[in-house]
Amino acid sequence: MKILVPCKRVPDADQKIEVHPDGSAIISAHLPFLLNPFDAIAVEEAVRIREQRDGETEILAVTIGEEVCQDELRTALAMGADRALLVVCLQPPDPWNVARILRAVTQREQPDLVLMGKQAVDDDSNQVGQFLAALLDWPQATFASRLNFVDNGLRVARETDAGLETVTVSLPAVVTTDLRLNEPRYASLTSILKARKQSIDQFCLADLAVELEPRLEIRHLETTASARSCQWVTSAAELVDRLRRETH
Repeated sequence: MKILVPCKRVPDADQKIEVHPDGSAIISAHLPFLLNPFDAIAVEEAVRIREQRDGETEILAVTIGEEVCQDELRTALAMGADRALLVVCLQPPDPWNVARILRAVTQREQPDLVLMGKQAVDDDSNQVGQFLAALLDWPQATFASRLNFVDNGLRVARETDAGLETVTVSLPAVVTTDLRLNEPRYASLTSILKARKQSIDQFCLADLAVELEPRLEIRHLETTASARSCQWVTSAAELVDRLRRETH
């Protein structure tokens, strides 16, 4: 079995995010970057699947971006991925083009399962998994909080606004991971050192016969204040009255 796990390099969301004065982009010079937390959950789940299947599973981590994105691929390798692939792309692609690139990688690698985070914490688009499944014409299960293998497929518990929904999909399939699926492990020092020495395959867009077709343009960014004031009330009736009067 082969599992493809897309991995994205994102700014550390715990840090202060600042925007350029012209609103064109965030100021990233001072920001630490890391593996998207939802993608880390996907890597962890792929490793657990391999452990459950007695090691008969290959895990391929793939990312799209510049050379610096190799750091996040090495994080995935240290967590347990077997191979890593960097698709060099100097222009940050929008979700549609990410899905198109991943389709080309999927067609090249022929995985049985694409397991990926439901969204990236930098743009929160939550679109790539759905786009990819549609482009591949594969079944999909989004917001997975539990995975179990059944005959020729997967039974997936999905997080929805109405509670858990259980669906069964045949393989190959695209599954996107939610927060409660697992807790990613910390890589050991030995694994980290080993990952630093592992080779990372590289392709350019031309190798995959993909030409970007931008469908999204960011016109302006701005920061917003999230200041809150805390006030005490003496009764539920006063709370309801104040909410009614002061939140319009």
